[in-house]
Amino acid sequence: MSGRFAQAQSSAPIKIGFQQHSTGIGAAYGRWYGRTTAAAVKAINDAGGINGRPVEIVAEDDGTDPKRGAEVVEKFANQHGCDVAFGTLFSHVVYGSAPAAGELKIPYFVVSEGHHVASGKLNRYTLQPGITDVKSQVQAMAPFIGKNLGKKVTMIFPDFAFGHDHRDFFTSAIEAQGGEVLEHIAIPPSETSFTKYFPRIPRETEVIYHVMVGPGVLTFVKELGEFFGPSRPEIFGFIDSLEAVDLSSPGLDFLEGTYFWEGNPRYAQADQTSFDKNYRAAVGVDENGASVSDPKDVSTYAHMFGCWETLNIIKAGMEASGYQGPSDRQKLIEAVEAITDIPESDAHPQGPKLFNGKTHQVFGVQYISRVENGKLVKVHTTSIEDTLYPDEVDYTKMSF
Repeated sequence: MSGRFAQAQSSAPIKIGFQQHSTGIGAAYGRWYGRTTAAAVKAINDAGGINGRPVEIVAEDDGTDPKRGAEVVEKFANQHGCDVAFGTLFSHVVYGSAPAAGELKIPYFVVSEGHHVASGKLNRYTLQPGITDVKSQVQAMAPFIGKNLGKKVTMIFPDFAFGHDHRDFFTSAIEAQGGEVLEHIAIPPSETSFTKYFPRIPRETEVIYHVMVGPGVLTFVKELGEFFGPSRPEIFGFIDSLEAVDLSSPGLDFLEGTYFWEGNPRYAQADQTSFDKNYRAAVGVDENGASVSDPKDVSTYAHMFGCWETLNIIKAGMEASGYQGPSDRQKLIEAVEAITDIPESDAHPQGPKLFNGKTHQVFGVQYISRVENGKLVKVHTTSIEDTLYPDEVDYTKMSF
């Protein structure tokens, strides 16, 4: 009987708690994070699962809210019996949820971009192995902006942790290029109209640097175009301002010739890899970055690859550690901490990466695209070395 129980135990599903922004300001991301997660789990299960066991996703909506985020993590650990928690994007939700993961000793794999993990402010149970952070991104962007667009910058960003990371790290990065930020314009993340903020843009501004999030992003870029008309400074945006937004939407013509950071190019490029082609097909995204079933349903392509890649890191860590259940969580974290080089592959279609086990943060190539004839065309790819910065923490020295 004990033998049968052991067999049943070993073939039971590995349960991954998916903390999903199904509602709130992160809902567009949550929807596509969900589609990507489902596609990744299907691919993993079709290939035999993890350690011969199927993967099961347990999804809970956190409302893109820090308090609910912590409650969701607690449900994963205590109610659903999940092996790990996964999926969070918005940085204020990560900050609100990570302490619960540490207290409950459940590995918490976030798919965010904030500098929260690598800053050392969280705990050993929180890792970001599938997507890069803002500090590395802006450090790699600043030389391109200073050399090609201008050195007098006005920044427009959301007024919470993610936006503050942009404010702090880009300001330092452009100063290192001999530039300066003339004005910081912080906008509440729940704002629905933006025109009243634009008069604060100094007349001598050479570059508008913008990064917006949430359901008001289309309004933001439209109002920015109306404010400047045909005479505008150079514009460099993070694609967050246009994630899930159709570039052919009325009022976006002014974006022609402007630049964007992309974590993963929305449009299939001339040098598209087989890995990107396979990934698009698996997730159901066409060459324009929209759903294959609805060309107006535009994906959050620059971010959602992080779910696909993080789930493959969880798989690799569980297989390297021989993970069987919650008693092996420490071994799982140590196995992920031991990962270093991550080659570009079907499991990692965005590009090659380097994982830093001390800081629990992954580093990877970044892309700059230009709007040309209404499409985003890649014009620059950074190296991984461009994104590296000195360690600020060593989680491996923290006790479990």
